Amino acid sequence: YHRFINTLSHISYLFFYYYWTFVPAVQEKISAKFPELPLLIDITKNQSLTLINSHFSMTMSYPLLPSQVEVGAVHCHPGKALPEDLSSWIEGAGEVGVVYFSLGSITSGHAMPTKYLNLFIEAFRRLEQRVIWKYEGDLPGLSDNVLTKPWLPQQDILSDPGVKVFMSHGGLLSTQEAMYHATPILALPIFADQPRNAQNIASKGIGLYLNWHELSVDRIITTIQEIINNPEYKRSMQELSNSLRDQLTTPKERAVFWTEYVIRHGGAPQLRSPAANLSWIEYLMLDVLLLLFLAVIVTFFIVKKMLLLIIKFIFTNIQTKDKLA
Repeated sequence: YHRFINTLSHISYLFFYYYWTFVPAVQEKISAKFPELPLLIDITKNQSLTLINSHFSMTMSYPLLPSQVEVGAVHCHPGKALPEDLSSWIEGAGEVGVVYFSLGSITSGHAMPTKYLNLFIEAFRRLEQRVIWKYEGDLPGLSDNVLTKPWLPQQDILSDPGVKVFMSHGGLLSTQEAMYHATPILALPIFADQPRNAQNIASKGIGLYLNWHELSVDRIITTIQEIINNPEYKRSMQELSNSLRDQLTTPKERAVFWTEYVIRHGGAPQLRSPAANLSWIEYLMLDVLLLLFLAVIVTFFIVKKMLLLIIKFIFTNIQTKDKLA
């Protein structure tokens, strides 16, 4: 069932993206300014190198062409010393630690409906941990264990061992940063790839996720405490982080090397797969599958016909012997 749904989603997304919304809109603007350029779809088929923002330790292993290079977590870096106010806030939390809450840079805190704001304010009030909350503006009614700031050095905070859980929207870059710095995640996905990232977080045992329509004060508190008090989440996240960091070269070094390789070799046509020039019928081997299917059908009817003739012959002989007897 899930494979069927995935197939339909994949096909419909490609059609929607390439032929209905994004690509046609961009193509119109580019063609108006640069009419001599090839079509965008043709350009995508002619690419020499693809730098993929993933790594098998963070998602899953799958076959890649030489022209497809994983550079996941390329933006991640070791944590630096925190500003004095944040450092003292985390140290002051003691053994119970700190919960870091950020919904990323796209979603503004002001966009959060009041009912959800009130849920988080009340849930944080009941926590024994301190909270660092990325929020733009003032929040009346906050308890003394909550510190809000409009901008925060996220990777430096995540690298601090005093941070016990990262409450995140589940965006790709934030998720990669948490994995790199081995901080368990409580995901609150909003849109786009975030629900899928949240499911990946739960399936790998490196955190949990909550759906917004199911939020309650008790559920927020219970989920945070489950992640903090159950050492399996931290252990699984630490194993993933160790695997992610254990690489022969850094993602940045790979990106630079292969980019310069393509330049040195005049577009590096040797990297391109011949499959790029196949039609979708050839690529999926639909013509071959159709021929095999027809061969099976023809064989079935031939065998069926032969069996019927054999059976008829046998019964005819039996009837003839009975008459002679």
